[in-house]
Amino acid sequence: MLKLQNIYKTFHVGTINERRALNDINLVLNDGDFVTVIGGNGAGKSTLQNVISGTINPDYGTIEINGVNITKLPEHKRAKYIGRVFQDPMLGTASDMWIEENLALAYRRGEKRSAFKWMIDNNNTAFFKSQLERLGLGLEDRMKTKVKLLSGGQRQALTLLMSTLKKPDLLMLDEHTAALDPKTASLVLSLTKEIIEKSNITTIMITHNMKDALNYGNRLIMMDQGKIIFDVSGEEKKKLKVEDLLLKFNQTKDAPSDAMLLSS
Repeated sequence: MLKLQNIYKTFHVGTINERRALNDINLVLNDGDFVTVIGGNGAGKSTLQNVISGTINPDYGTIEINGVNITKLPEHKRAKYIGRVFQDPMLGTASDMWIEENLALAYRRGEKRSAFKWMIDNNNTAFFKSQLERLGLGLEDRMKTKVKLLSGGQRQALTLLMSTLKKPDLLMLDEHTAALDPKTASLVLSLTKEIIEKSNITTIMITHNMKDALNYGNRLIMMDQGKIIFDVSGEEKKKLKVEDLLLKFNQTKDAPSDAMLLSS
C-alpha cells in the first residue's frame, strides 16, 4: 500500500519563477491498484513520481509504502520497494552490458552488491531466459547481446521486465510508451497489462493519452496545478468516455491546448 499525506513541493522559492508543483497531495493506493494519471503539462504528474521515488524531496508531508516511512530515504534505498520505467528507452538499462547482465543487476535490486562474478550462474540464466520468453520478442536467444543494439521498443520491454523481475511494492511508469511508434507502444502496453495483472503489482502509470488512461487500470486520477482534481475507480471508471474526461479537463487552467494532445 502507498500512502501520501499532505505532500507539498515548490520550486525556485523566493524567485520570480517560484512555482508550487504539488499542493497538499493526499493519496492512498491499495495493494493491486493500477492507477493511470493524466493532466496537462506542469500539472504535477512527474513531480509526484519523482517525490515518491526519491529523485526529489518534498518540502512537507510523508510517504509510506506498506507501513514503512520512506520520506527521508535516499533514492537508492527506495529501490527495493520501487520499480520504475521512464519515457526515454535509453534510461533504466546499462547500454554496454549484455541483456543477461542487465537482468542480473535488476534481480539484485535493493541488495548489497559485491564482486561482479556473483551476478550470473546457470540457474539465473535459465530463469532469465524463461522471463524473456514472456515478452515474445526473441530476446531469449540474444542473452549476450549488448542492450545498446536493441530497438527502442525492445529496450523498453526489457526495462519493464527488469523493473518487475522481483515484484516491487510499487511500479511507476512515466509515459513509458510516449517515445515509441504506435505499433510498438501498443505492444509494450499489452505487455505492461499482462505483467501487472499476473503479478498483481500496485502501479502508477502517467500518460498523455486519455484513451490509454481509460483502457488500462482500475483507477484514474486527473491532476491540475499540483492538485488531484478527479479520482475515479471501479465501475464508475469503466463508464467514462474520452468526452467525459475532455469536459473535465476543459475546466482546468491548461485547456484547451493540452486537451488535443491528451485525446489523441
